[in-house]
Amino acid sequence: MNHVVLTACIAEVNALRHTPAGLPALDMRLEHESSIEEAGQMRQVKMAIKAVAFGAMAERIGQQTIGSAWKFTGFLANARGGKHIVLHVLDFQQD
Repeated sequence: MNHVVLTACIAEVNALRHTPAGLPALDMRLEHESSIEEAGQMRQVKMAIKAVAFGAMAERIGQQTIGSAWKFTGFLANARGGKHIVLHVLDFQQD
């Protein structure tokens, strides 16, 4: 199963665009920072990931403030060109 839940801040949002089919699409960059135990040791985790949302979800995310924190739910897929992964956001809610 490909299911991701990530608490992250909206770090960057590109202008709302439309797919060839006319569907609203929003490309963004999310940033996450946390501590988690791994192999008995605490580990600091800091990462950034590209993300995309389509339709009403894209319009909703586009209205949010840069730097605001949310819990994003979605799935991972290769970006166009296949070199990087992108989080496809299906839902988000206040963290």
